[in-house]
Amino acid sequence: MHDRRGLRAIVFAGALGCAGPSSTPQGPGAVPYGFRGNQVWVDGPWADIEPSLNIDDVIDQLCPAIMKLPRATWRDHGQEYCGVIYSLEDGMFYASQPSPLAPTVLVGPSKRKRCQPPLHVMDDRGRPMPWADYHSHPWAPSELSQDDRRSSLQLYDIRIQFDTACTVMKLVPHRHEDRPGEVFVRRGRTWVLTGYIQPEDKPSGRVTSVNE
Repeated sequence: MHDRRGLRAIVFAGALGCAGPSSTPQGPGAVPYGFRGNQVWVDGPWADIEPSLNIDDVIDQLCPAIMKLPRATWRDHGQEYCGVIYSLEDGMFYASQPSPLAPTVLVGPSKRKRCQPPLHVMDDRGRPMPWADYHSHPWAPSELSQDDRRSSLQLYDIRIQFDTACTVMKLVPHRHEDRPGEVFVRRGRTWVLTGYIQPEDKPSGRVTSVNE
């Protein structure tokens, strides 16, 4: 479990009303995600994910739940889903609803949707405090891509990514620190360190193997 004292929790910019109206209707029965300008919001919590005092318990539930969603396993014609892991004042970790929102991008000869990590979580029970973003890849094997690792694209203290085989990767970018980012793979109930992103490589996302 991550020690909260060792992480810098980042408050969502404009998460509670500073942004303009959503482009997607909200309310009972409404789609649980949408755009505010060019930023994505999502509802929370996601009822399919059991909350926990241990963030890893939440992470371990994400891939099986995501893989049940439309086109989540359709490879080049598939759909990525993005969401946020956050906490409230009760000390529990929650997963937001997953969102497929993003512009269409080319992947070789075919197209797919690349999801955009949400910047806003809407939870009526309190003020969400984000800890990590998560996203899926609709094929396997699939490690963290270079874009997944670039420092300019890191929003939170942790990035979680998983493929259709439910191989779960974790990036701890240490965005504002002069120390290497760390890349892990989940094996059983343990995180295994597989590589570092040296401070000079953070803009590009280049990984140095732990064996180098």
